[in-house]
Parts: sequence; C-alpha cells; structure tokens
Amino acid sequence: MKETIKSDTVIPFETLVKYINTYIRKNENIELIKKAYEFAKEKHKYQKRKSGEPYVNHVINVAITLAKLQVSPDVIIAGLLHDVVEDCDVSVDELAKMFNEEVATIVEAVTKLGNLPKFSLEEYQAENHRKIFIAMSKDIRVILVKLADRLHNMLTLQYMSADKQKKIAQETLDVYAPIAHRLGLGEMKATLEDKCLYYLDNKKFFELVELVDLKKKERDSLIEEMIKEIDAILIKNNIIVSISGRSKHLYSIYKKMVYKHKKFDEIYDLQAIRIICKDVMTCYGILGLIHNKYRPIPGRFKDYIAMKKPNMYQSLHTTIIGVGGVIFEIQIRTQEMDDIAERGFAAHWRYKEGSEKISQKEIEEQLHWFRDFVSLSDDANDVQAQEYMHNLQRDIFEANVYALTPKGQVINLPNNSSVIDFAYRIHSKVAEQMSGALVNGNFVPFNTKLKTGDVVEIQTQKNAPGPSEGWLDIVKTSNARQKIKHYLKNKQESEFNEYVEKGKSLLHKRIKERDLDEKTLNNKEAIERCIKFYKTSNFEEVLFKISDNKADIDEVIDAIYNIKPVFSIPKLLNKKTTNYHALDHGIIVDGIDSIAVELANCCSPIPGDEIVGYVSSGKAIKVHRVDCPNVKGLNQKALIPVHWDPMALKGKYYLVNLEIVSYDRMYLLSDIITTLSQINVQTNNFNADNDEVIANISLEIRVSNGEQLKRAITNIKKVEGVQEVIRKTK
Repeated sequence: MKETIKSDTVIPFETLVKYINTYIRKNENIELIKKAYEFAKEKHKYQKRKSGEPYVNHVINVAITLAKLQVSPDVIIAGLLHDVVEDCDVSVDELAKMFNEEVATIVEAVTKLGNLPKFSLEEYQAENHRKIFIAMSKDIRVILVKLADRLHNMLTLQYMSADKQKKIAQETLDVYAPIAHRLGLGEMKATLEDKCLYYLDNKKFFELVELVDLKKKERDSLIEEMIKEIDAILIKNNIIVSISGRSKHLYSIYKKMVYKHKKFDEIYDLQAIRIICKDVMTCYGILGLIHNKYRPIPGRFKDYIAMKKPNMYQSLHTTIIGVGGVIFEIQIRTQEMDDIAERGFAAHWRYKEGSEKISQKEIEEQLHWFRDFVSLSDDANDVQAQEYMHNLQRDIFEANVYALTPKGQVINLPNNSSVIDFAYRIHSKVAEQMSGALVNGNFVPFNTKLKTGDVVEIQTQKNAPGPSEGWLDIVKTSNARQKIKHYLKNKQESEFNEYVEKGKSLLHKRIKERDLDEKTLNNKEAIERCIKFYKTSNFEEVLFKISDNKADIDEVIDAIYNIKPVFSIPKLLNKKTTNYHALDHGIIVDGIDSIAVELANCCSPIPGDEIVGYVSSGKAIKVHRVDCPNVKGLNQKALIPVHWDPMALKGKYYLVNLEIVSYDRMYLLSDIITTLSQINVQTNNFNADNDEVIANISLEIRVSNGEQLKRAITNIKKVEGVQEVIRKTK
C-alpha cells in the first residue's frame, strides 16, 4: 500500500490536460484551467505534504480525478483551488474576481470552518460535514470536489500517524463512501472502502488478499474459459459484445463474511463476468441465450434495467452454474449503463461544450433520494450538527429497503420503515391526506413495516384525519418525523386561534348582557389582573380557557372588572342553621333558597362527588368537584359549602364525559355501547379517532350517581382490547 513519491517533482500541467482533452475542446477553457493551475502552484509553493512532496501535487491529483469524471471546467478549477482559502490566506472574493462566482462558491463550501473553541472534536467534525452537505443540497458539484479530495487523501494516508489513519478511515467509511455509493460512483466507492479496510482491520485485509490470490490463477483460468464459451454463443447469434472478467473488491467480500456470516467459498460473485452490448433489447436477448445454455440459480436474478437503483445503476444480474460446475455472476448492460455504474450521476450529466448547468429538478428526477436529502438539509439549522449527521446517515446513507410505487418508482427507506414513511417520501401532502394503504394489493395498518420489493399504494382523502401524535411512535425517517411535528404544531396553533376567537366572542356577548363597559378590555391593568388571577402567560390563554370550558366566563369578567362577590360569605358561614333548602340539580346551600345553581362544565360533578360552590356576580353559584384543577385558581374567599340533597336526586340524570383508550378492532364501539345499555346507561354522543393501532374514543353518558358511573367504567374495562377509561376534566 506504500507509494513512492519523488519529493521535489511537481506534476506537470500536461498530465492534467491529457484527461481534459478527452472531452473539453475550447481553448479558452484550457487557458482558464491553466491559470488556476499556475495560481495554485504559486500559492502552495512553500508547502509540503507529510510525504515530503510538493503540496500542489495534491490539488492537481484532485483535479485529475475530477477530469476523469468529465466534469465542467469550473469544477476542475475549484478542485485546483480547493485549499487556497483554507491554507494560503486567499479570500473567496479574490477567487470570484479572478475566476467566477461559481468557482468561489464551491471552494468556500469545501473549506473547513475556522477554529471553534467551544466545540469538541466530534462536534467540530459534524459541523464541517453539515456545512458541506448543506452546500451539496444547493449545488451537487460541491461533493464531487470533496470526494476527489478525500480519495487522494486516502491514497496517501500512509504518511499520517496510526491514530489519524484510523480516525480518517472511519470517517471516510461512515460518511464519504456512503455518499459516493448514493451518487453511483462505484469505482470511487470501492477504492475508498478497500483503503478504509486496510487501515481499520489490517489483519483481515491481508487475510482476504491471501485468500483471493490463492485462487486467482484457478479463477482467472475458469473465467477465461467461461468468457470463450459465452462469446462463441453470442457470435453464433450475430451479437457483438465486449466481455470481461472482474474481481469483487475486498471490502464487499469482508462485509459478506463478517455481517452475513458467509465463508469465502460461499460468496458466489467472486467469479464475475460483465457483458457490454449496444442496447437494452440486446441485453434481454443475451440473458435468454445464457439461461438457455446454463442453469440459473433461483432467486439470484435481478432486473435493475426495468427498475434501476436509487443511485441510477442499471444492469441485468443473474447467477448461473457454468464451466466445471462453478458458480458465476453475469452482469449484462449497455455502455452507457456501464459508464454510470462506474461514474454515477457524473457520467449521466457528463460535461458537454455549451451545455447548461445541471438543474436541481433534473437531479431530483434521476436521484429520487436527493429530494429527501435536500429536505433534511433545509431543516439542518434547526438541529444540532451531530443529530443532523445521524439523521443523514440513517435516512440516506444506510437506506437499504427498496419499496415501489404502483408505477414502478423505487423508494429507498431505512430498515423498519412504515407505510407512513413511504407516504412522506412521495410527498407530505400525500401523507397528510392518507386514508388507507395497500401493500402488494392488501390493506394494511399504518404501522406495517416494509420490505424490499413491496409495492405500496397510498389512498388519500381530502377530509382524512391527518397525522396524529401516535404516528411519531411509528415512523423511522427523520424527514417524516419533522413533517409530522410541523403539521401537529400548525394544527395546534390553528385550533388555538379558533378557540381564542370563540372565547373572545363569548366574552363580549356576556359583557353586554351584564351591561358593563367593553372599553375596559383595552385597559392594560385590568387585563394584567385577569392574567395574574388565572396564572397564564397572556390573555389569549384566558380566552382559550373560556372557549374550552376551563374558565367560568363570569369569573373572568369579575377578575377583569375587579368585581367582588355580592354575598357576605363570612356571615353565611357563621350562621348556624340546620335548615337546608333543595335548589337546582339536587344541590342545597346552607341558609340560601333563592339563588340559581349551575354545575361547572369543566368537571361535570355528579351525586357522590365531593363538591364546593363558588359565588360570583354572575347571578349563580357554580358547583365544582373539590378535585377540579380550576378550583385552585379561584378566589378562595368566594368558596362556600354545598351538598347533594338525597331527597331531591330521584329521577335526575347527569352527563359525564369519558375517554377510552383501546386497541382498535372491528365492532369495538358497538361492544362498548352494548355493554353500557346492559346496565341501563344511556350514551348521548361519541367521537372516535384511531391511528390503525390505537383507538381513542370520547364518550358522553348519562348517569344518576357516582355508583352508576363506577359500574359503567368497570364494565367498559372488561371489553376486549380496552386499556384505559378516564373521566375527563376540561
């Protein structure tokens, strides 16, 4: 793995030009690239690498790698200049003036952040990665320069300390090799991974080298014989092709042996043959001829032409039993497919003279995962850098479940992703209006985990319930999680505003009924007094409480207008009397027989509950349960004892709201209502919501007393699937 480098030799410009001339023809472009070459050589002239060679050789090698990818002149220039801002005290503005804005922008994107003393090494590294990937989401050419830079650094890593070698290799394996894979840069990915393996597990690396070399002569002989046989078949059928053998890169073998627990001899595609032909129809024709001659191994055929991978890779793969009973993997593709397999999207958008810059729309159409990458990066400033990188690695780099839409579009997802994740990959509106999901033609719950090859159809309705809190426990992708949280936040704000407006309307109406001056609502001191009384942060929350029956409207008015209760409470309490008078709702108040009594909507007391009365100037006594949360916020001096009158309760009914949490199933609601009717409890109304797993049912029932309520709750809990029954307090 060591490389011999002449310490004082600068790579001549002609070496770079050799690659540039294969696709760039205009002289002025060559001149501009040469200008960048000379500028870099001048700025780096006193700098040396750890190897002792001139530093400028590094940036020239980066430019050569980019030229091999056949990128535009601006990207090659950015490759030559990518270190001058960081290492040579050259400003971005200076680059923009000498070359152009695009070159300057790319160089700025790949330049590391300055010293950040408050950050740990891991945080600093994550911040640098976030900077690069956010820039990549706006201009994909940024990552090409960074990958070319990382490739040459890995090729010359032997001059670093052992500690740095491991750190850089691990970072490359975690971050840069996966993004090379997602961009379809197969050759670069393979080189990066093999170099990483060399530094991270040197012993295993050389074990694999030895295993591969031991059978190399035998394998090469078999491959050569197999190529001759296939070539003869194709010539006989007048098909002209290019056939070659290929060896699997070491890290790929390593992964199968370590993570899939396979023995070296069990890895079928060690013997691999690649056939390159003129067009797609010929690919399928060759496949038929090969299957006619050799026996294919079941389950090993992959048609990546009909359904290309998310990184644009296309090819036919089949595994057959060939010469001497040896297993071979055969790959069949066109020349264009082969170019894309090696150079990914860079080959697809190969630079042509006069061609325009690649549009973001074009990239998203071809690289379907890129839209999710952009979405994730757009929200990157809202999360910590390390969290952003974790999300990126899980949702994009490690996505290895490939599900399909009914039209055949491939959607890549992380392991254990659900149909909700799938819907968000299509579009957030699709997910928000999702009413049902079919996987392989069958209706499934929303928490169904998807597998590679699943065909998923999302059904939508404009009036669908939309995302719920329960969805957050199901989804695996950060994109879906962020979109759900955003939706719920907007929904909550919208509902809050509606309640505030309703509360405001009710308050104004009641103020008019009580013949009070509405202008007092503009008095800051009066409003502050009310806010303090209800212990809220603003008056909108008080209005919300009015609308949600969590605050008595007359009590709010009393607080705003600073009205004291009209009764002399101490005198009433000190009056010793044994005369009780039945009033409204079967409630009696000591010594009073001419005042209206109302049950508080917030806690809906029923006979058997311990209760207390609140005297306001609203011409009625509001009766609360003693354990009602709102009692604590009331003027304690305005509270008076009240009691249930056993003689007046006969024939009276009280409304109680219950919240039922249950596993969802067929006939659940019907069973609950039947259970209640069997104990003579009438159901007034109900509302049910579910997330395909858990059902939340709000139920209003009529009961005569606490004993009947207790019996109702006990019986509901016996219904199959019911987990919890709660008496609601508003």
